[in-house]
Amino acid sequence: MNDEKNENEKIVTDPEDHFDEVIEKEAEKDSDEVTEPNEQTESEKEIEDETEDESGDELENELKQVQAEKDELNNRLVRLQADFDNFKKRAKKEKETDLKYKSQDLASEIIPVLDNFERALQTGADLENAASFVEGVEMVYNQLQQALEKAGVTEIEAEGQPFDPTVHQAVMQVQEDGYDSNQIIEVLQKGYQLKDRVIRPSMVIVNQ
Repeated sequence: MNDEKNENEKIVTDPEDHFDEVIEKEAEKDSDEVTEPNEQTESEKEIEDETEDESGDELENELKQVQAEKDELNNRLVRLQADFDNFKKRAKKEKETDLKYKSQDLASEIIPVLDNFERALQTGADLENAASFVEGVEMVYNQLQQALEKAGVTEIEAEGQPFDPTVHQAVMQVQEDGYDSNQIIEVLQKGYQLKDRVIRPSMVIVNQ
C-alpha cells in the first residue's frame, strides 16, 4: 500500500507529467500574441489607406486651384495683349493723322494773309493809290511774319554778327575797314529756322 501511495505521489509531483500541458499552453499563448499584431497591422493599414486617400484629395484640390489660377493669368495676359494692340493701332492712326494735318495751324494763320494780299493787289491797280498799296503790303508782310513766328519760324540774325557756319552761308569774302575779321558785312538772303532747326541758312558777305 505504501508502494501505491508512493506511486501516486510520484505521478502528481513529477514535472514530466505536466510537460505536454505546459507546451500546449505556451503554444496557445504564442498563437494569441502572433494574431494580435496582425490585427493591429490591418487596422493601421486601414488608417494608412484613409490618410493616403485624404492626401490624394488634398493634392487634387491643390492642382485644381493651381490650374484655375493659371487660366486666370492666361486670360489676363490675353486681355492685356489685346489692349496693347489696340493702343498701338490708335497711336499709329493718331500719328498718321498728325502728319497728314500737321500744317493746319500754319495754314489757318496764313489764309488771312492771302486775303489781305488780294485787297492790296486790288488797291495797287490804281497808280493814284500807290501809298495805300505800299501800306497794305507792309501790313500783309507783318501779318505773315507774325504767323510764322507763332508757328516757331524765326529769322536768323546775321548782319553785324560773327560768321557761324552752322546757320550762315558765306558766298563772298571782302576786305572792309571798320569791321572785325570774320564779321558779316551784308545779308544777301535772309535765313530762317524752325525752333532750333535751320530751315535755310543766311546767305552773307563776310569780312576777311
